[in-house]
Amino acid sequence: MEATGVALATTTRGRPAALAALGVGLAYAAISMYWALDGTWLLNTVGISLSRPGQAGHAIALAAALGAAILKAVAAVLPVLAVLRAGVRPDGQDRGLNRLIRVLAWIEAAILLGYGLIYTAAGLLVQAGLIHAPANADHLASRWHAYLWDPWFGVWGILVFTALYRSRLGRSRPGRSGLRRSRQAPVPR
Repeated sequence: MEATGVALATTTRGRPAALAALGVGLAYAAISMYWALDGTWLLNTVGISLSRPGQAGHAIALAAALGAAILKAVAAVLPVLAVLRAGVRPDGQDRGLNRLIRVLAWIEAAILLGYGLIYTAAGLLVQAGLIHAPANADHLASRWHAYLWDPWFGVWGILVFTALYRSRLGRSRPGRSGLRRSRQAPVPR
């Protein structure tokens, strides 16, 4: 019984960050879905054009926005699955599934963090005038990417990383056990 109590107690580690990452990711997915449904609000801030209905490429652009929305929604759920399954000690095929979910979530964290940090830094350098943008650059989109869209990816990545790091099993800090004890009464001998 205590092993179960220990395993269940550890599943709460990382949960707040995973839920925050879920919210950030689903908000990003909702914006992409809005654009996929032909919405135009803030569309000029990303530097793309979904073209007008009837123009060449309109259906492809909407399909790409839909694909981005679906990918973001799946990516938003992945860290929550990884954290909730972290405390489960599976047998057989579940062990492979748990490992796959965590590996995919770690890859997600690396991509989000890398993209967010690199593009935010580059965008801020452009905004500061240390890197010169081409004459035909979309300066409005450049500002929005530097101050909102790219940092959003970075924050999302930090939350995913934090959730995964906090939910690791069997890790401990010096001087601490790493696993919380069960609140159940000891089993009589």
